[in-house]
Amino acid sequence: MKTLFRITIAALIVATAAGCDAFKTLNNSKKSAQGKPYELIVVCPQAEWTGEVGDSLRAIFTTPVPYLNQIEPIFDVLRVTERGFTGMVADHRNILKILVDPELKETTTAVQYDVTSDPQIVMTLQGPSDGALVKYLSENRENLVYALEKAERDRAVKANETYGNPGIESAILKTFGVEMKVPKGYTLAAQKPDFIWARNEYPTASQGFFIYSYPYEGKQSLTEEALVAARNKYAAQIPGPSEGSYMITSDAFAPDYRLFRMEGRLWCELRGFWDVHGDFMGGPFVSYTTVDTATNRVFTLDCYVYAPDLNKPRKRNYMRGLEHLLYSVRFPRQ
Repeated sequence: MKTLFRITIAALIVATAAGCDAFKTLNNSKKSAQGKPYELIVVCPQAEWTGEVGDSLRAIFTTPVPYLNQIEPIFDVLRVTERGFTGMVADHRNILKILVDPELKETTTAVQYDVTSDPQIVMTLQGPSDGALVKYLSENRENLVYALEKAERDRAVKANETYGNPGIESAILKTFGVEMKVPKGYTLAAQKPDFIWARNEYPTASQGFFIYSYPYEGKQSLTEEALVAARNKYAAQIPGPSEGSYMITSDAFAPDYRLFRMEGRLWCELRGFWDVHGDFMGGPFVSYTTVDTATNRVFTLDCYVYAPDLNKPRKRNYMRGLEHLLYSVRFPRQ
């Protein structure tokens, strides 16, 4: 079936019950979800896991994240059998169940939220045969990944709103007239009339973002070449570790450039690698650019990660934590 998700009757009953006070009381008493961000528990029988179904699942959910300078999967997949799906495992934040039943007439995916813990997503993929499941996975791979990634993103956005950083948020609003939620941990490293730089330093890694704005001069302002040139101009204001060094866009690999719309607004995405001119540092970056039509200026949110220790937490999680910032950007209504 090419339909994204068909919610089962049981799931609909749960959703309907969410409106009653008794259900709310029960929901409030749920345990906190277990597991790390971008971990996925796959509940799958041994026969399917060692066959084509398992091959398809691994090809989808452990495919490498693009534009990281090391190989990391989009999800850390942990497989268990139905017998092992108990206790804390059943309270995991991300769960995908695989069910094969010859009596089923079609292959579907049911999606439930906060079943035994909060926040939690439980997806149940069921079909009449292994072949039917493999076909469904092939046709719906992007939708399945999107649902799980969106669940993680929604958690992060909610956390950013709950545990905000009023100082930096106020600086962004004052400088650009734009609202944006920034989580705790970031410090304001630089602020100028058209530029803000904030960073979050860890013992073995660094997350940072900088925002800049400049006059919009027509469509040529949004070409890949123009965006890279603008990035290099403003990234030069981020100093490196040695005297006279500064951030630049790496030319070893051309950045990936794409356009997308979010809530009706056109954005340009650049995803690639950064280096330090005059020193030996680098890592992945992603930038998001749009036009603030109220001021006729280009607005860019640029995010970068430095994490040289391969044995420490995933670069993937650092990058995605930064990517989630985009979903809290709010321009004034016109």
